Amino acid sequence: MILEKTNSIAVKTKRFFEEIGDMTYFAIRFFKEVVTSPFEWKELIRQCFQMGNRSFLLVGVTGFILGLVFTLQSRPTLLELGAVSWMPSMVSISIVREIGPVIISLICAGRIGSSIGAELGSMKVTEQIDAMEVSGTNPFKYLVVTRILATTLMLPLLIIMGDAVALFGSAIVENLKGDVSYVLYFNKVFDALKFSDVIPATVKSFFFGFAIGLVGCYKGYNCSKGTVGVGEASNAAVVYTSMLLFVIDFIAVFLTDIFF
Repeated sequence: MILEKTNSIAVKTKRFFEEIGDMTYFAIRFFKEVVTSPFEWKELIRQCFQMGNRSFLLVGVTGFILGLVFTLQSRPTLLELGAVSWMPSMVSISIVREIGPVIISLICAGRIGSSIGAELGSMKVTEQIDAMEVSGTNPFKYLVVTRILATTLMLPLLIIMGDAVALFGSAIVENLKGDVSYVLYFNKVFDALKFSDVIPATVKSFFFGFAIGLVGCYKGYNCSKGTVGVGEASNAAVVYTSMLLFVIDFIAVFLTDIFF
């Protein structure tokens, strides 16, 4: 029994490191393909539009509710401490630095990452990718490079929009509960935010977008045969991306603490 468990752990550990190696090779191939011609500009623009347009409403609703709930939950504690005037500063720094990028990235991982995994997985199962190779088209450049670039470019924009909507939701609560004008609220917000808050959050959002696109494309592009493999690829894309986002966020916070 102990020997079987040991062998099982060894096999799983081996598969884990093999998959890390395969994904690293996949990423290296992406960086190689992205700088070589021809460039699929039309497909890139189409993917950017689809990912941004289809995620706009979801990110907006998520950000709005995030701002409302965070302010409503924090307000009673600040009232007890007599520090309710710090509400705009606390909410803005918390959302812009950490809560907004992480929550919205997780939402987009479920929305965009699973979609990419399922789409490429379906193309792999139905042998459309093989047909593209036979016809002389580079499927990696057309399918993978454009999607990873699209997620890398669009996620920071979605996060900025989500942060703005979240701050607006927080301002509504403060206006109704504390009779704080919108002008005063946003003046305090902009006074509290510094470049050391905005720049690291913006930079790491590009890495979040790259991780979502990379994992989704990797799982879909290397999907196993059969319809079951499509579901597994879609599910694995979300799970692996969520774990990777937390790792990237930890590294970003650690480096930010050192340099800023």
